[in-house]
Amino acid sequence: MSSVAGLTGSPSRCCFQVSVGSSASRCRRVSNLPRAEKSVLLRAERSYWAGVTQRLNARKTHVIKCSMDASFGDMSNEPTAIFPRINVRDPYKRLGISREASEEEIQGARNFLIRQYAGHKPSEDAIESAYDKIIMQQFYARKNPNIDFKKKFRAVSQSRVVQAVRSRFRTPATQFIIKTSIAFIVLGALTFLFPTEEGPTLQVAISLLATIYFIHERLQSKWRAFLYSAGAFVFSWLVGTFLMVAVIPPIPFIKGLRSFEVITSLITYVLLWVASTYLK
Repeated sequence: MSSVAGLTGSPSRCCFQVSVGSSASRCRRVSNLPRAEKSVLLRAERSYWAGVTQRLNARKTHVIKCSMDASFGDMSNEPTAIFPRINVRDPYKRLGISREASEEEIQGARNFLIRQYAGHKPSEDAIESAYDKIIMQQFYARKNPNIDFKKKFRAVSQSRVVQAVRSRFRTPATQFIIKTSIAFIVLGALTFLFPTEEGPTLQVAISLLATIYFIHERLQSKWRAFLYSAGAFVFSWLVGTFLMVAVIPPIPFIKGLRSFEVITSLITYVLLWVASTYLK
C-alpha cells in the first residue's frame, strides 16, 4: 500500500483510498527541521512520490489492459478475410488453377490460399476439400488411365512413316473410282459364286491384268505400271494369307476345300483396287 499526496494506492487492485491524518503529521515533522535541510528533504520527498505515482499509473494501465484481454480476447481491428470462391463446386476453379497444373502448382496454390485466409474455418475447410479432391482424381487417373484414341490416332497419322505412305497416294476423278470399283466387284462376285476345284486362279490373273491396265491409264508409263502392279500383287497376296492364318477366324457360310484361297483372293482384290485406284 503506497501513499501519494494524501491518497493510498494498491498496485494489486489498481484503486486509490484516502488516508486520514497523514498530511498533517508529515507537515509537523518537516517544520521542526532547519530551513536548508527542510528544503532538501522536501525536494527528495517530492521526487520520491512522483516516481511512485508514475509506477502506480503504469501498473493501473497494465491491469486494465490485461482485464480487457481476458474479457474480450486478443481482438484485431480488421475482420478475418473470407475466401470468395468458397461455394465453387469445381475444385480446380476453387483453387484458381488449370486442369493441366502440376503437383507443385497445386500444392503452391493450396499453401498460398491457406496462408491468405487463415483464421476463417469455413474458408480453410473449402480450400482443403478442393485440394483433397484434386489429389484423389489424379491418383485414380494414374491407377486407371483412360486411352485417348483420338490422340493416339492423331499421333500415328502424323508420324513420318504414315506421312511417307500417304504421300504415295492421291485421289483420282470420281468416274475412274467408279470404273475400278465395278471391275473388282465383278471379279470378287465371280470368285465367291463360282469356286472351282483348282481355286480362283483365272480371276486372280485377271485382277493382276486389270491392275496393270488401270495404273498405266493413270500414270501413262508401262514400266511403272508393270512394277507397281507386280509389287502390289505380291504384297496383297502375302497380307491376305497372313490375315487368314493369324487373324480372321473360319467363316461359316464359306465352306469347301478352297475356302482359304477364296477368302485370300477377296482380300487381294481389295488391296489391288486400292493400288490401281489411288497409287501415285
